[in-house]
Amino acid sequence: MFEYVGSIHMHSTFSDGTGEVTDIAKFADEVGLDFIMLTDHNTLRALQEGFEKWYGNTLLLVGCEINDKENRNHYLAFGIDEAFSTRTPAKKYVAKVKELGGIGFLAHPHEKRKHKEHPAYPWIEWDTEDFTGIEIWNHMSEWVENLTEDNKYRSFLHPLRTIIAPPKETLKVWDELNQKRKVVGIGGIDAHAHKYNLVGFLEVEIFPYKVLFKSIRTHILINEAIKKGKSAKDIETAKWQIYNSLREGRCFIANDYVAESKGFRFYAEHDAVKYQMGDKVPDHKNVTLKVFLPKINAEIKLLRNGHIIETNKGIDAEFVINKKGAFRIEVYHEERAWIYSNHIRVNI
Repeated sequence: MFEYVGSIHMHSTFSDGTGEVTDIAKFADEVGLDFIMLTDHNTLRALQEGFEKWYGNTLLLVGCEINDKENRNHYLAFGIDEAFSTRTPAKKYVAKVKELGGIGFLAHPHEKRKHKEHPAYPWIEWDTEDFTGIEIWNHMSEWVENLTEDNKYRSFLHPLRTIIAPPKETLKVWDELNQKRKVVGIGGIDAHAHKYNLVGFLEVEIFPYKVLFKSIRTHILINEAIKKGKSAKDIETAKWQIYNSLREGRCFIANDYVAESKGFRFYAEHDAVKYQMGDKVPDHKNVTLKVFLPKINAEIKLLRNGHIIETNKGIDAEFVINKKGAFRIEVYHEERAWIYSNHIRVNI
């Protein structure tokens, strides 16, 4: 399979970000990302003005972050051509994105930060099954929630070092949902490149796009290589290769600031058939789960329905299971959260 690395969830000057779209794409290309997914608030202006295209070796895709009239229930929507009114109830825009053939992810669903300028925007409309997945790890949300008087200077100057792991509450809900249906997990950086005045005279850009592009990434796996053609047809094909990979759950999330995660693989084998992340194995007897790391020794944890059932240390692992459930992998490198796979659902 072909692996492509991207960053999801960022804002430009078309909403509350400080970067021009072309500059954001340039930074992504300089870092070496294969794709980025722009999500300005309640607007697809970047799509309508022709910014969705290749910038060097980086494909910029345009979605939007939708919210309701109370500025809650933020939803990352892709594959749609028009934004929705903020007067639209959350369950309706989630259903509409699905109806239009798009994909959508609940953004920072359990946000709890208490910041005057940046309050929490949690997801509260859980009575729907029309969303594709959940943003299980959001860089900006975690950064703000971890901010204290004691660590604020270090956090402002080194925004990547204070990122620890996805919220436990989000992981718990994600695991519970996957016992009923496939719910895809993605990572987001929520980049705005805001500038803050630290001590009255020192203005610091705490979330530079180029810096955050090195942190929480979503890696996708595709059967056929993406063609980097410049034509509208080639761009449209590449876009839907990426979107469909996300729709199917053929992806994993990694904090690549901890270590380079490209090359991670997690799959199941049963009766000579291979099942990838996002797949469902039809039987639960003698299923082999295999994990491979990119030549880095780390702690590999196998979870079933959200509970750790086995742990192994090394560059690979193999587990034989005989139980139904939603299985996923967490990897820790030097005691830091590193990689989170999507689920393989076994006979459920």
